[in-house]
Amino acid sequence: MPATTASTADVLVLQHVLEDGPGFLGEWLDAQGIPWHLRCAEAGDLYPTTVRGYRGLALLGGAWSANDERPTLRQAENLIREADALGIPVIGHCLGGQLMARAFGGQVERLRQPEIGWWPVSHNGSAAAREWLGDELTPTVYQWHQDGFVVLPPGAQPLASSVACAHQAFALGPHLAMQFHIEITPDKIDDWLESPGEAYAVNVLLHRDSVQDPAGMHAATKRHLAGSQALAARIYRTWRSRWPSP
Repeated sequence: MPATTASTADVLVLQHVLEDGPGFLGEWLDAQGIPWHLRCAEAGDLYPTTVRGYRGLALLGGAWSANDERPTLRQAENLIREADALGIPVIGHCLGGQLMARAFGGQVERLRQPEIGWWPVSHNGSAAAREWLGDELTPTVYQWHQDGFVVLPPGAQPLASSVACAHQAFALGPHLAMQFHIEITPDKIDDWLESPGEAYAVNVLLHRDSVQDPAGMHAATKRHLAGSQALAARIYRTWRSRWPSP
């Protein structure tokens, strides 16, 4: 379970909405014996006023837009910038990655078409991309987004792209922002498909090249989950290697 004060936890995890929890990230932290805090905005949790005392900061996804005028989103961006100033590595998943882009001076916009389901991304073969993402140049990862970081922050290194989304991941110093959901689990997919939102059925029909139907998604989960979790473990190990000493 997450601990109660920064002095007893290494990692702060910011969750925005109830249905987008830590998933495999939480499983990995527990398996490593790493104490962590979870704060969920939609559950009414107050985000801390500082990240001082933590060694890592993680931000999860959610159905909100990073550009929404929600106080907790702006507070998350403030904590991202403070973490950077303190040398605390930040990792962002989907909405979390978009908030990182905004916090560091990038831009988030609605994409031409959504990405939903299991789709390959192409990393660019750079040293940074190989360090974070490994040597597989076209890993298949899970997506559920319509916005994306269309302008990277100054100094950011692009790592990966896809057909529908030019920027799938970027590194900036010790930080990693991802557009995809590397923390995905079968339970999260099941929960999302129970209430996918009104636009999902329409998008399945309009964008068959970037939006999977439920049957296709479940079949793809069986094929790609193990690879996704192996990649997630690599990404989280790389993130951990950048944490400051206790």
